Amino acid sequence: MSSFTPWRHAGELAAAGFAAALISAGLIVALMPLLRRYALARPNARSSHVTPTPQGGGIAVVASTLLVVTVIVLLSPDLFAGSRWPLTLLFLSAIALAIVGCIDDIWVMDVLPRLIFQFAGAAAIVVARPGDLDFVPFLPSWTESLAVVIAGVWFINLVNFMDGIDWITVVETATVTGGVILIGCIVPLPVLAIVMATALFGATIGFAPFNKPVARLFLGDVGSLPLGLLLFWLLLQLAASGYVAAALLLPLYYLADATVTLLWRALRGERVTQAHRSHYYQQATARGLPVAAVLLRIAAVNTLLILLALITVWANMIVVDIVALAAGAAATAGLLFALAQGKG
Repeated sequence: MSSFTPWRHAGELAAAGFAAALISAGLIVALMPLLRRYALARPNARSSHVTPTPQGGGIAVVASTLLVVTVIVLLSPDLFAGSRWPLTLLFLSAIALAIVGCIDDIWVMDVLPRLIFQFAGAAAIVVARPGDLDFVPFLPSWTESLAVVIAGVWFINLVNFMDGIDWITVVETATVTGGVILIGCIVPLPVLAIVMATALFGATIGFAPFNKPVARLFLGDVGSLPLGLLLFWLLLQLAASGYVAAALLLPLYYLADATVTLLWRALRGERVTQAHRSHYYQQATARGLPVAAVLLRIAAVNTLLILLALITVWANMIVVDIVALAAGAAATAGLLFALAQGKG
């Protein structure tokens, strides 16, 4: 895949992002009557909302992202030479996960078939990638590929787990996609990664007005599952380009909250596959911290994580990577502690 400098094509990228936002918002308006009738999320003991709210906004986010990227690829075939096959597998995997999520939103699907589709989707994007990943040179390529597939499945699930209050996934998606775009302004990244990040950023912004607190629409599993796959793919492109520290820093809050929560629940002997309200952001709202205040704290730490990621890319030194990761981990740990206390 070709490398691409966003600032040299700022106008085209802005148009693509704007188109994705408009398409996303337009699809939501068109689908809202159907979502109110067939995809209503009713409150229960584990919900953060108190009134029945339609879900399924992810249909618009995913569809507008894939549509805009497809149009750009078709209009500029020379720019995307060699990327058609990986892109096709990525899109088919995202669509399959969206269908799985849609079924789960309406009828509820067992854990095993969900995991099978998630493993298939994560494996598809790893297999389709040209060449070896080569993150850890002394490991056999099949071992590394298997580890990346497992990481992909975990990332898909953690995006789904973390989508528990209004706008939290909007904030996280904007962090990862915006971070990739900014990094692409400093160093060459695959053109498809920049285009995907731009389209996904725009599509999420189109969804944002409907999901702002108090939400009129939720993303739903139909959105969170393929969104997790697309974000993981973006981070994989970043890591495969040599910027592993940046790929870890951008989603660090989501990684930490979901992983630490899962480990604590496992240690307490709880069923880790059962829905719950144990995440740190949920603890904060349960202790009375307003949703807006929680989001502001997460956004502040995410901004720091973006800056640290940019520093690692600009410096391109192992020692800087280590210091930046330590600083990011410290800031994230401080945020988790503050959220658990219900304060900033």
